[in-house]
Amino acid sequence: MNAEERNESRPALPRRLALLLPAALAACARPASAQRGLPDFADLAERVLPAVVSIQVTSRETSPDSRGTPFERGRRGQLVQGAGSGFIIEPSGVVVTNGHVVGNATRVTVTTQDGTDYPARVMGVDELTDIALLRITPRGPLAAVSLGVSANMRVGQWVIAAGNPFGLGGSITSGIISARGRDIGQGPFDDFIQTDAPINPGNSGGPLFSMAGEVIGINTAIYSPSGASAGIGFAVPSDLARPVIEALIRGGRVERGWLGVSVADAEEQGRGRRGALIMGVERGSPAARAGLRQGDLVTALNGESVATSRALVRGVAGLPPGETVRLTLTRGGRSQEVAVQIGRRPNDS
Repeated sequence: MNAEERNESRPALPRRLALLLPAALAACARPASAQRGLPDFADLAERVLPAVVSIQVTSRETSPDSRGTPFERGRRGQLVQGAGSGFIIEPSGVVVTNGHVVGNATRVTVTTQDGTDYPARVMGVDELTDIALLRITPRGPLAAVSLGVSANMRVGQWVIAAGNPFGLGGSITSGIISARGRDIGQGPFDDFIQTDAPINPGNSGGPLFSMAGEVIGINTAIYSPSGASAGIGFAVPSDLARPVIEALIRGGRVERGWLGVSVADAEEQGRGRRGALIMGVERGSPAARAGLRQGDLVTALNGESVATSRALVRGVAGLPPGETVRLTLTRGGRSQEVAVQIGRRPNDS
């Protein structure tokens, strides 16, 4: 059967479908943004990329950081060569990145989008949120970006991730916010934004931008069997990062409140009331001085409900050391309030 016979043997197209074909073909010829209503990221990328930097690190360590990737922590004897990303938060040369990017750095170099290399000094690192600040000294003001309000972001909204994947520099990827409030087992302050915008080795410390061009997250980790993007990346929310960045700028360290208890999630029997169950009290701690006991169920902090142990830890950590707070707790089936003067969280807590 020749080609002409094959064409003639096909059944006639339904009239409705035949009439739709020319319109469909015309739609295919139009740009994807017009065809599907997808956003165009070109103007946004042009606006924010000048504030995104690449970071090269040399450090001397006894063991690699488990949060990095082989690319970000390639071991050469005792020297660790690292690469990551960051963004300029102040035109004078303050750069935000991840703590695990700089590690125990002996040398840090920041490269801006125009290819200029700057030696950088580590201003401070907060290990609990994996945030670090660097200082570079430019000849003039640099392009900078601002932090947005991550609480305003919704699942399904578009975002772009920018940084230095695989050492390529000046790259962006797009996606959506897949989930919020993710706990990935990194620490007591886990509250990650999950995104499917591809984040790869070298992206750590780079910004996650909203469509308004504000930084609503700091790209920190990926979930991947292969080490490359599998469509699940995690970013520290800007609302969590903001007070940490401000504290590091002021004094190079973050001071957090501390009770001195170990806690677990629990429910008050018979009432279904959730709270933080005290499993242990450290000797000489603020909790011990206030008379807190093992078995107490904390249900509120300064009148605000505490539903989980994580909520109690984060609530106390956000208070300034020395402040007296009011804990509502259940002990022996009875509710009572206890005043506790918050202590300063030890560095190794």
